[in-house]
Amino acid sequence: MSNVRVYKLAQDLGIDTKDLIEHLKQLNVEVKSHMSILDVETAEIIKHEISAVLDKEKQEEIKKKPKISIEFPVTLRDLAVKIGVKPNEVQKILLRWKILAHINQNLDEELARRLAAEYGVGLKRKLTDEEEVLEIHKEEEEGYIVKRYPIVTLMGHVDHGKTTLLEKIRNLELTKNEAGGITQHIGAYEVEHKGEKITFIDTPGHEAFTSMRARGANVTDIVILVVAADDGIMPQTIEAIDHSRAANVPIMVAINKIDKPDADIDKVKRQLAESGLTPEDWGGDIITAGVSGITGEGIKELLDMVLLQAEIMELKVNPDKLAKGVVLESRISKGGPLVSVIVQSGTLNLGDIIIAGTCCGKVKALFNDLGNKIKKAHPSDPVGILGFNSIPQSGEKFLVVTNESQAKEIAAKRLDEIRLKKQAPAQRMSLKDLTKEGDKVLRLILKTDVYGSLDAVGDSLNKLKEKQKYEIDFKVLHKGIGNITESDVVLALASSALILGFHVGIDEKAKSRAKEEMVEVRLYSIIYDLIADIEKVFKGLEDPELEERFLGKLEIRKVFEVSKVRRIAGCMVSKGKIQRNTPCRLLRDGKILYEGRITSLKRFKDDVKEVQEGYECGIGLEGFNDIKEGDVVEAYAVLEVRR
Repeated sequence: MSNVRVYKLAQDLGIDTKDLIEHLKQLNVEVKSHMSILDVETAEIIKHEISAVLDKEKQEEIKKKPKISIEFPVTLRDLAVKIGVKPNEVQKILLRWKILAHINQNLDEELARRLAAEYGVGLKRKLTDEEEVLEIHKEEEEGYIVKRYPIVTLMGHVDHGKTTLLEKIRNLELTKNEAGGITQHIGAYEVEHKGEKITFIDTPGHEAFTSMRARGANVTDIVILVVAADDGIMPQTIEAIDHSRAANVPIMVAINKIDKPDADIDKVKRQLAESGLTPEDWGGDIITAGVSGITGEGIKELLDMVLLQAEIMELKVNPDKLAKGVVLESRISKGGPLVSVIVQSGTLNLGDIIIAGTCCGKVKALFNDLGNKIKKAHPSDPVGILGFNSIPQSGEKFLVVTNESQAKEIAAKRLDEIRLKKQAPAQRMSLKDLTKEGDKVLRLILKTDVYGSLDAVGDSLNKLKEKQKYEIDFKVLHKGIGNITESDVVLALASSALILGFHVGIDEKAKSRAKEEMVEVRLYSIIYDLIADIEKVFKGLEDPELEERFLGKLEIRKVFEVSKVRRIAGCMVSKGKIQRNTPCRLLRDGKILYEGRITSLKRFKDDVKEVQEGYECGIGLEGFNDIKEGDVVEAYAVLEVRR
């Protein structure tokens, strides 16, 4: 390689020769003139160091100048116009970088910024209407910060007294007068205790709580888990605990019905400790209180603890900004859509322009939790709004905007995005994605047929976790007995989790919801297959991806004895189609009893290849004769998916 003269190095760097000589002096490299010769190795080192210095100086200069607002991607022509140069000049720079581009070619954000920097210009991405609104709200969060009172949700097993307890709290602590007109139910209400307010959300249960979280609405500050002292922890109690934990919300426990003669508080505390919620008086950190929804005993102490927990959490907010919050519920009233919301920050006023999901409008009337008309709502206030043009979904975030046309534009764009998503739904987290992308935590929801299976699968997973030396870890968000339900799918949706079923089926509602939301559900009848799949994720194996595709469902109406060792099932195809020699599983009372293959398929006396929905047929199963009327057979195809 030949040596390099100083003037040639200056040309390569795009700077004046005199400036280069000055830089060389700072680097202790002595040269006499622009004709001085540098060896190639020295020239490369100098080129690298001076380029770094020049880039830093250029970036500092760019920071001082106002940035040009631009939408990405941008064409080469539009970028040149924005910068104030000719397009062919930009093309020359790209050619120097060995990039060939015509003037109407789109440039990505990184390349556009790099080109602009060559001219000492900084770029900033032009925000969409929605991004602009969100940015305003984000900036306004800082400022005048004041204490906010807590928002509390009661959850627990059915018949453990949540509703009765809520009513008693309301009657004991309510300080406002009832409205003279019609009381408007808005799904939440305020009570006042020792001069401090508390907002209680009246939700149907943990499914509604998690459905809101699935839409990004974390409205609850504290969960009060209601457990009956005479009944103890039940399956829905466990679900409520797991849903609360997945949301990272502090849990307090109200041990209800302590007025009953068979109440056993110690038994409940023992069960809580076994579920991972160790009470404070047992050496843990879970606040518990014995209460009665009938007599009111212990309620004041419970509210004291709520206020104490809120004090520890230091809930603070800016009330002097545009309001934002969460939709609790909606319904049609005489005045139009009545939308119940909780204000999370800012102050909501009459006349404010509002948007929630694909709905927008102007606040025509505000109602508090008693149905009284009010002029404004403050942070943590539950309030009913009249003025939306249609009904938003529960859990949608609402925002106040300053421009009505902007609100309509955002709502219309969101509607278009929903339509596009329906055409091409996004894939949720799956085992394949984890293997491919190397995510750090695999979140699981585990359902089995009996407690013994649950323990066996849990133990096997824990042993795998202990022995594995890979980066991927896993966390079981919820485990339970019985079929996979819609509640499991909602939790998986909100937590980006996978659902594993062992010797169980999946409810129809859960199946359709999982398909709609692209939540992955895997069913197993052999524990080793389940463990092997998880282990593959840990090892990051690149085995061919197999996808199970539903073909059809059969209902067995009658069983025929063909011989002493063979039975044929007379069936009706209730969904899809059935094909001969396809994999299948047989379910009885929702549990998987058999997985194998359909070996024979007949219409009347004729052998056929397939039978469509709505037709009767006869089938034989490979190596399985324990067929009974009422059994369900699901047929599917296993396809290899290209990576």
